[in-house]
This record gives sequence, structure tokens and C-alpha cells, in this order.
Amino acid sequence: MFDGINRRGVEHGLRDRIKVIASGKLIMPSDVAWALCVGADFVASARGFMFALGCIQSLQCNKNTCPTGITTHNPRLQRGLDPRDKAGRIKSYVENMVGEVGVIAHACGVPEPRRLRRFYCRIVRSDGRSAPLTELYPEA
Repeated sequence: MFDGINRRGVEHGLRDRIKVIASGKLIMPSDVAWALCVGADFVASARGFMFALGCIQSLQCNKNTCPTGITTHNPRLQRGLDPRDKAGRIKSYVENMVGEVGVIAHACGVPEPRRLRRFYCRIVRSDGRSAPLTELYPEA
């Protein structure tokens, strides 16, 4: 877990020089909040932006034949990507992500998402009950 990196970084006096970046399929506010809880300094995510642009996951990104015009250099296919329309969608995605992560942080009782810590994160167990991450994994 990231928190172990944070703790060890502090122990060795490196925490001010090392930043933890979480990435990979962090498209929902709950995913971003989880990453912050376990110690990420910030998140980087392209997938959510791709969906906001209109990606349909046709898996043709590397072939220059993206039917939505997002991942192609082909001018004919790029016509499907209207920047005026898509700019509004991107703006909405960002505003909603920031707002919802803020709501999660406030629901945990902290004034801002960067104050989220491991003990705020709860894991639903197989019996349907939730337990704090710090209880399930005390030494992460």
C-alpha cells in the first residue's frame, strides 16, 4: 500500500522529496478517494477523460482507425471529434470529479481530500460488514 511508502519515507527523511502518484483506472470519485486514503499525493487518470471525450473502447487506439476520432491522425475520422462539444463534457467531468471527491472527504470529516488517511477507508468483507483498512491491514 502507498501508506507504507509514506511511513518509510518519513522515517528516512525522504517524504518531502518523494511524491506518490496513483494512476490506472481511477475514473470514479470513490477510486480517487481510495487512492488518497492509502497515501497517494495526487492521481493521474486518462481513462475518465477518454470516456468524457466519447471513447467507445473499440480497441483501435494503436491502429490509427479510432472511429470516434480521439486517437487517430486521420483527418476523416477526426471530424467526429468536435472540440466545442467535447470541451463542455471534459469540464463537467473534472468539476464533478473534484466536487464528488470533496463530498467524500467532507463525509469523512476532513476539510479537503488531501487530508484523507487510511483509517477513513473501509473494506466490505465477504459477510457484508465493513471494516477499516487499518484493522484489516494494520502494517501496510
